[in-house]
Amino acid sequence: MTATTARVGDPGTPTVLARAAGAEWLRLRTVRTSWWCLLAATVTVVGIGVVMAFDAENVTATGELPPAPAAGEFGIMLGQFALLVLVLLAVTQEYASGAITPTLQWTPRRGVLLAARLGVPVAAATAAGVLLALVADIAAWFIADLPFSPGEVAGSLGRIAAVLAAGGVLAVGVGLLLRSTAGALATVFLLQLVLPFLLPAFGVEWMADLGELLPGTGAIWTLLGEPDMTALQAGALLVGWAAAALAAGGWSLLRRDAG
Repeated sequence: MTATTARVGDPGTPTVLARAAGAEWLRLRTVRTSWWCLLAATVTVVGIGVVMAFDAENVTATGELPPAPAAGEFGIMLGQFALLVLVLLAVTQEYASGAITPTLQWTPRRGVLLAARLGVPVAAATAAGVLLALVADIAAWFIADLPFSPGEVAGSLGRIAAVLAAGGVLAVGVGLLLRSTAGALATVFLLQLVLPFLLPAFGVEWMADLGELLPGTGAIWTLLGEPDMTALQAGALLVGWAAAALAAGGWSLLRRDAG
C-alpha cells in the first residue's frame, strides 16, 4: 500500500480577507478608546441636534422652522471628528505600539490587510454616524415638532453617509501615510474643519479660492448647502481627496517597511 500525503493549499483571498476583517472588527470593538469615541460622537451629534431643536426659529434667516433632518446635519458637522478619531486610531495605534510587525506576519498579504483596515473602521464609523443623526432628527421632531418627512430624512442620511465615508477614507489614507495619530488627526482636522472656515475669513481672494478646494468645503456644502458650489463640485472634492489620500496611504502600507 502506498501512502499518500494530502497537501493543504493556501487559503484563498476571500478567506484571508474574512479573517482579517474579523480581526479588525474584534480589535475595534474591544479597544476602550473606540467606545469613548462613540460616546463623544453621541453627546456631540445628539446634543447639538437637541440644542438646534430648542432654538429652531433662529436657525433659518426667514424664521421658519427648519426640517428635522437639519438637526442631524448640524450635529454631524462637529460630531464627525469623534468618529474620524475612531478611524484614525484603528490604523495608527499599531505603529505607535510596534504591534504592526506581528500584524503583518499574521496577514502578509498587505493588499488584503489594507482592504480590511479600510472597510471595517470606515463602515463602523459611517453606520454609527448615520444612526446618531437619525436619533438627533427624531429628537428634534419630538422636541420642537419640526417637519419630518421620510423622504427628506432618507436623503439627509444619505448625504451624511457620503460625508462620513469620504472623511473616513481620507483619515485612513492620512493615517497610513503619516503613521502618527497626532499628526494624522491634526492634518484631517485642518483639512475638514479649520482651513475651510478660516481661509475665507481673511478676506484675501486667493486664500478663499484655496479654501474652496479643500475636502471640508465639499462636506460643508453637502451637509449645509454652503458655500456657493454645485453638487458635482462638492462630490469631486470629497471623492478626489479621499482617493488621493487612500492612494498615498495604500502605497505607504504596501511599499514601506513596517518600522
